[in-house]
Amino acid sequence: MEANPTLIEGRLHDLGDGFTVRRMLPVLQARHVGPLVFFDHMGPATFAPGSGLDVRPHPHIGLATVSWLFDGAIRHRDSIGSVADIRPGEVNWMTAGRGIVHSERTPPDERRDGQALHGVQIWVALPQADAEVAPEFHHHERATLPTIRQPGMQAVLIAGSAYGQESPVKVFAPMFLLEVQLAAGTELALPQEHVERGVFVVDGAVRWGELELGATQMAVQTGASAPSLRADEASRLLLFGGAPLDGERHLWWNFVASTKERIEQAKRDWQAQRWGKVVGDEDEFIPLPE
Repeated sequence: MEANPTLIEGRLHDLGDGFTVRRMLPVLQARHVGPLVFFDHMGPATFAPGSGLDVRPHPHIGLATVSWLFDGAIRHRDSIGSVADIRPGEVNWMTAGRGIVHSERTPPDERRDGQALHGVQIWVALPQADAEVAPEFHHHERATLPTIRQPGMQAVLIAGSAYGQESPVKVFAPMFLLEVQLAAGTELALPQEHVERGVFVVDGAVRWGELELGATQMAVQTGASAPSLRADEASRLLLFGGAPLDGERHLWWNFVASTKERIEQAKRDWQAQRWGKVVGDEDEFIPLPE
């Protein structure tokens, strides 16, 4: 018997200048879905000329970050020397491992002219055996990502494997992350090889089993099989999930770890400024949260 999906509404945070972020994961109903432990929906927002996004240099451990945009551009810089602008359809995948510092800012041309910004940022917990790997950063152009087509459906496989395809993005555990476009009335079976699954509605309206989902809503489900999705209207979705995590994780600020002791070590290292500087963005330092 298929388990029913669980609805997640998320929590909306206003960061100023009309820029909002809706925190979808972690929540009480779902601390993680597959290896995904954090899911933020950014915007949509419009920045006036001269303004933009400024996420100052900050540290990560024990995870990989993935950014996926529907609109706008973000410039990534990090402490291993990476610089890459991400735009819709492209993937920035940063493996923090034992530690990396990065910043995310609006590129100069978009800051000068103003821009719309809309997308998601996701954290993927690394398996315990890989939690201390050397940090890496990889940028993937749209042309390198598999496109999946079925009647009434077109999808981009952002990371992991699904529907017989595999993304070139380097992952550390079984997972899937897709952007899916569904025509009204289309039914879609979710990937059955992954036992933990989630659906986030970017725009449109769908029915998942008996659950109705509208824009900015999420649902999650676990089991050997899952009900199919049906689009009540033309819809854009993110589908995600994977294998269960190999143990619980602690999340504190930007750190993910299997033990509280590792979190405490990361805090001490950051406060003592033992981390590297972001190349080209060295001037700002964010102290630990109170």
